[in-house]
Amino acid sequence: MNEKFSGSQEYVASQELMTTVNIAIALQKPLLIKGEPGTGKTMLAKAVSDALGKDLITWNIKSTTKAQDGLYVYDVVQRLYDSQFGGHGVDDISHYIQMGKLGEAFQSEEQVILLIDEIDKADLEFPNDLLWELDQMEFYIPETKETVKAKHRPIVIITSNAEKELPDAFLRRCIFHYIDFPDAAGMEEILRVHFPDLDQKLLDQALKAFYYVRQMPALEKKPSTSELIDWVRALQASGVPAQQITKTIPFAGVLLKKDKDLDVLKKNL
Repeated sequence: MNEKFSGSQEYVASQELMTTVNIAIALQKPLLIKGEPGTGKTMLAKAVSDALGKDLITWNIKSTTKAQDGLYVYDVVQRLYDSQFGGHGVDDISHYIQMGKLGEAFQSEEQVILLIDEIDKADLEFPNDLLWELDQMEFYIPETKETVKAKHRPIVIITSNAEKELPDAFLRRCIFHYIDFPDAAGMEEILRVHFPDLDQKLLDQALKAFYYVRQMPALEKKPSTSELIDWVRALQASGVPAQQITKTIPFAGVLLKKDKDLDVLKKNL
């Protein structure tokens, strides 16, 4: 492999994850990342971008997103407006073609990292609609009779929160990795990246309380890494004594975001 991902100073990656990233790069296949919210799926693309020194193009997927949106958009309304009011270049349709995120990645003069974030938010046909483009690294624009081919095959990272099952045909084309939720030792390593000078006693008590809350079976939404980082920041700012953290779970609303979950916590304190 000419390029290898070995983590970054701001992203704690397991050896297995780093190996999987490098396999996907070597095989030139999309890397599909799943895991609980807050396990660093989206941040992985930024870490790979920083580590390899390549630009990051992010395509944020919504429930209304169509595959076509990532290729190009033909602004027919603007063209019609220009034709009515004497705009220049109306006959040149290419003036009204705007590349989507996939189109941008294909046209880049250098290889980029393309993040397709939360692909499972779109409808079930969305992944299948991208099969040709991700396989062949090209797409056709019928309005201009032009084929857009990737100048450099982007490194494609796709994230999913497993809200929907992805089609088998799509899965076959991907390298897959599931990011497990970190254990206490792994989480301490993550917290040390964000809080290098954090008091050890506060860190120990915060982790103990955090995993105690997460194991409560009746929770609807378990707190994630991002909530823990915010909570530690709140604990630091407030000056709460470390010994009080596990007893009272102060500022629980930073960890838990649902009334029912806060009630569950109160019953377990």
